[in-house]
Amino acid sequence: MKIIEVKDKTTTLIEQLLKVWESSVKATHLFLSNDEISHIKQYVPQAINCIPILVIAESEDSNPLGFMGISGKTLEMLFISNKNRGQGIGKQLLQYGIDNYLLNELTVNEQNPLAKGFYEHMGFEVYKRTELDEQGNPYPLLYMKRD
Repeated sequence: MKIIEVKDKTTTLIEQLLKVWESSVKATHLFLSNDEISHIKQYVPQAINCIPILVIAESEDSNPLGFMGISGKTLEMLFISNKNRGQGIGKQLLQYGIDNYLLNELTVNEQNPLAKGFYEHMGFEVYKRTELDEQGNPYPLLYMKRD
Protein backbone atom coordinates (compact mmCIF):
# COMPACT_ATOMS: atom_id res chain seq x y z
CA MET A 1 0.00 0.00 0.00
CA LYS A 2 1.14 3.53 -0.70
CA ILE A 3 -0.17 6.94 0.31
CA ILE A 4 -0.35 9.60 -2.38
CA GLU A 5 -1.58 13.18 -2.57
CA VAL A 6 -3.77 13.81 -5.57
CA LYS A 7 -3.78 17.07 -7.47
CA ASP A 8 -5.55 15.86 -10.63
CA LYS A 9 -9.05 14.75 -9.62
CA THR A 10 -10.08 12.89 -12.76
CA THR A 11 -13.61 11.67 -13.41
CA THR A 12 -12.36 8.07 -13.15
CA LEU A 13 -10.73 8.75 -9.78
CA ILE A 14 -13.87 10.44 -8.44
CA GLU A 15 -15.91 7.38 -9.53
CA GLN A 16 -13.45 5.05 -7.74
CA LEU A 17 -13.55 7.16 -4.57
CA LEU A 18 -17.35 7.26 -4.69
CA LYS A 19 -17.32 3.43 -4.58
CA VAL A 20 -14.97 3.53 -1.57
CA TRP A 21 -17.22 6.10 0.10
CA GLU A 22 -20.39 4.06 -0.47
CA SER A 23 -18.80 0.81 0.72
CA SER A 24 -17.51 2.55 3.86
CA VAL A 25 -20.76 4.38 4.66
CA LYS A 26 -22.93 1.28 4.20
CA ALA A 27 -20.68 -0.60 6.65
CA THR A 28 -20.28 2.12 9.29
CA HIS A 29 -23.23 4.51 9.10
CA LEU A 30 -25.90 2.01 10.12
CA PHE A 31 -28.19 4.85 11.24
CA LEU A 32 -28.70 5.93 7.61
CA SER A 33 -31.31 4.30 5.36
CA ASN A 34 -30.39 3.25 1.81
CA ASP A 35 -32.47 6.18 0.53
CA GLU A 36 -30.52 8.61 2.72
CA ILE A 37 -27.21 7.14 1.51
CA SER A 38 -28.36 7.48 -2.12
CA HIS A 39 -29.36 11.09 -1.47
CA ILE A 40 -26.04 11.99 0.19
CA LYS A 41 -24.10 10.16 -2.53
CA GLN A 42 -25.19 12.80 -5.07
CA TYR A 43 -23.12 15.42 -3.20
CA VAL A 44 -19.97 13.37 -2.61
CA PRO A 45 -18.26 14.01 -5.99
CA GLN A 46 -18.59 17.77 -5.46
CA ALA A 47 -17.26 17.46 -1.89
CA ILE A 48 -14.25 15.49 -3.13
CA ASN A 49 -13.64 17.97 -5.94
CA CYS A 50 -13.79 20.94 -3.56
CA ILE A 51 -11.53 19.56 -0.83
CA PRO A 52 -8.18 21.42 -0.82
CA ILE A 53 -6.04 18.37 0.03
CA LEU A 54 -6.98 14.87 -1.12
CA VAL A 55 -4.87 11.95 0.12
CA ILE A 56 -5.43 8.39 -1.08
CA ALA A 57 -4.22 5.03 0.18
CA GLU A 58 -3.87 2.81 -2.83
CA SER A 59 -3.03 -0.81 -3.47
CA GLU A 60 0.05 -1.92 -5.38
CA ASP A 61 -2.08 -1.98 -8.55
CA SER A 62 -3.16 1.66 -7.93
CA ASN A 63 -6.72 0.96 -6.75
CA PRO A 64 -7.95 3.27 -3.97
CA LEU A 65 -8.40 1.47 -0.63
CA GLY A 66 -9.34 4.60 1.27
CA PHE A 67 -9.05 8.38 1.20
CA MET A 68 -9.15 11.49 3.32
CA GLY A 69 -9.81 15.14 2.67
CA ILE A 70 -8.12 17.92 4.59
CA SER A 71 -8.85 21.64 4.82
CA GLY A 72 -6.44 23.67 6.92
CA LYS A 73 -5.74 21.55 9.99
CA THR A 74 -9.16 19.89 9.87
CA LEU A 75 -9.96 16.38 8.72
CA GLU A 76 -13.05 16.84 6.55
CA MET A 77 -13.49 13.22 5.44
CA LEU A 78 -11.92 9.81 5.98
CA PHE A 79 -13.34 6.70 4.33
CA ILE A 80 -11.91 3.20 4.00
CA SER A 81 -13.41 0.61 1.67
CA ASN A 82 -15.34 -1.92 3.75
CA LYS A 83 -13.24 -4.86 2.50
CA ASN A 84 -10.08 -3.05 3.65
CA ARG A 85 -11.27 -1.95 7.08
CA GLY A 86 -9.29 -3.16 10.08
CA GLN A 87 -5.97 -3.28 8.20
CA GLY A 88 -4.49 -0.07 9.63
CA ILE A 89 -5.16 2.00 6.50
CA GLY A 90 -7.22 4.64 8.35
CA LYS A 91 -4.53 4.90 11.00
CA GLN A 92 -1.81 5.38 8.37
CA LEU A 93 -3.83 8.01 6.53
CA LEU A 94 -4.70 9.92 9.70
CA GLN A 95 -1.09 9.75 10.93
CA TYR A 96 0.03 11.07 7.52
CA GLY A 97 -2.36 14.01 7.98
CA ILE A 98 -1.13 14.66 11.52
CA ASP A 99 2.53 14.47 10.46
CA ASN A 100 2.25 16.48 7.22
CA TYR A 101 -0.64 18.88 7.86
CA LEU A 102 -0.73 19.11 11.67
CA LEU A 103 -4.30 17.79 11.66
CA ASN A 104 -5.84 18.59 15.02
CA GLU A 105 -9.59 18.82 14.48
CA LEU A 106 -12.44 16.74 13.05
CA THR A 107 -16.15 16.04 13.29
CA VAL A 108 -17.68 12.57 13.62
CA ASN A 109 -21.24 11.24 13.73
CA GLU A 110 -22.10 10.31 17.31
CA GLN A 111 -23.98 7.30 15.89
CA ASN A 112 -20.71 5.93 14.48
CA PRO A 113 -19.10 4.69 17.73
CA LEU A 114 -16.33 2.75 15.96
CA ALA A 115 -15.11 5.95 14.30
CA LYS A 116 -15.33 7.89 17.57
CA GLY A 117 -13.31 5.18 19.33
CA PHE A 118 -10.74 5.17 16.52
CA TYR A 119 -10.25 8.93 16.75
CA GLU A 120 -9.99 8.76 20.54
CA HIS A 121 -7.34 6.04 20.13
CA MET A 122 -5.49 8.45 17.82
CA GLY A 123 -5.48 11.17 20.50
CA PHE A 124 -8.60 13.19 19.69
CA GLU A 125 -11.06 14.26 22.39
CA VAL A 126 -14.64 15.49 22.13
CA TYR A 127 -15.02 19.19 22.97
CA LYS A 128 -18.48 19.93 21.55
CA ARG A 129 -21.69 18.14 20.54
CA THR A 130 -24.57 19.24 18.33
CA GLU A 131 -28.00 17.61 18.03
CA LEU A 132 -28.13 18.13 14.25
CA ASP A 133 -25.62 17.59 11.46
CA GLU A 134 -24.47 20.41 9.17
CA GLN A 135 -27.48 19.85 6.87
CA GLY A 136 -29.91 20.14 9.80
CA ASN A 137 -30.65 16.41 9.95
CA PRO A 138 -31.16 14.67 13.33
CA TYR A 139 -27.70 13.06 13.41
CA PRO A 140 -25.73 14.35 16.41
CA LEU A 141 -22.17 15.40 15.67
CA LEU A 142 -19.16 15.26 17.93
CA TYR A 143 -16.43 17.83 17.41
CA MET A 144 -13.01 16.50 18.37
CA LYS A 145 -9.61 18.11 18.88
CA ARG A 146 -6.09 16.81 19.39
CA ASP A 147 -3.40 18.67 21.34
